[in-house]
Amino acid sequence: MDVSIFEVVGPIMIGPSSSHTAGAAKLARIARNLVNQPFKKVTFGLHGSFAMTYKGHGTDRALVAGVLGLYEDDEALADSFNLAKQQGLEYEFYPINLENVHENTVKITFILEDGSEYYVIGSSIGGGQILITNINGFKTEFTAQYSTIMIDHYDKKGIISEVSAILANNHINIATMRLSRNARGEEAFCVIETDDVIAHHVKESIEELENIIQVQVINVTD
Repeated sequence: MDVSIFEVVGPIMIGPSSSHTAGAAKLARIARNLVNQPFKKVTFGLHGSFAMTYKGHGTDRALVAGVLGLYEDDEALADSFNLAKQQGLEYEFYPINLENVHENTVKITFILEDGSEYYVIGSSIGGGQILITNINGFKTEFTAQYSTIMIDHYDKKGIISEVSAILANNHINIATMRLSRNARGEEAFCVIETDDVIAHHVKESIEELENIIQVQVINVTD
């Protein structure tokens, strides 16, 4: 049986629980990186165990800390409510039933400056590790343990092979790939996890391809 070192000793963190504190902070921080634009309010739909114990385990403070960009081991995590107030960030918690998901799951919705919304659904699965399962309505599955490219594009033939060629030409090995679409020929979303850091010029090369809407990159060092 394979056992991660995180399952044995746990992550370096501030707070009482690797699932409810460290994992929650990491999940919210990655969600912030995904939205990658200014936002004025964040709502947190808490499912299962998160909804029942979020105050006692500091999940609420961890989630707010994450959307502020704080890491799991940052001592300022405990003061995240005050930091959010200083930055003029509104936030709200509410219970939600997301069905057939991990008990430690949250729907994080960012209200952007123009009033539009961007949401991420993810779970804290133990040992400070996370799993993101939905980005703005597109089903996905990534852990943020690898450098990751997220490509919003039109569902046209040849796009994935063109992206794969760019990665290969830059000596970037694909670890996992998942494609999600709402309907054939319409908008699609591709998540590619890689074994290598993704340089900015690689992102730019993908953005230049026809039928690409948006490209986001999260390197493991972000």
